[in-house]
Amino acid sequence: MMKKKRTLEEQLYLYGIAALVIGVLGIWLYSKLYYPLFKDTGCVFHNVTGVYCPGCGGTRATLELLHGHFLRSLWYHPLVLYAGMIYSGFMLSYTFARLHLFHAKGWKFHNWYLYVAVGIVLVNWILKNVLQFQFQIIMV
Repeated sequence: MMKKKRTLEEQLYLYGIAALVIGVLGIWLYSKLYYPLFKDTGCVFHNVTGVYCPGCGGTRATLELLHGHFLRSLWYHPLVLYAGMIYSGFMLSYTFARLHLFHAKGWKFHNWYLYVAVGIVLVNWILKNVLQFQFQIIMV
């Protein structure tokens, strides 16, 4: 008997479930083990070079998003809110489709999701460094 090949969306859904489990475990480990020991270290790249890295603010943005502070999350790193919205929308729509609820069909994957994410990272990175070096505005 031949196995049915999974679609890209089905594979992404399974990876999304695994990411949720790993993410919850990671957040728990971070909050219990890492954060109490290293809470004031900040970004190593920024501390050494004085330049913001493309990911600077990502941890703070994630923590703010988990606490329901959407604007603070957006301020620290807009990719976190964007990724959270894309992930939530995809997972909810695909869960509804698998359970045959609300006549949902599930979102389809599009490459432009990734292009927007790369654009957000680049714009955020450039903007933070321009604000720091041209206007002495520190984004912490």
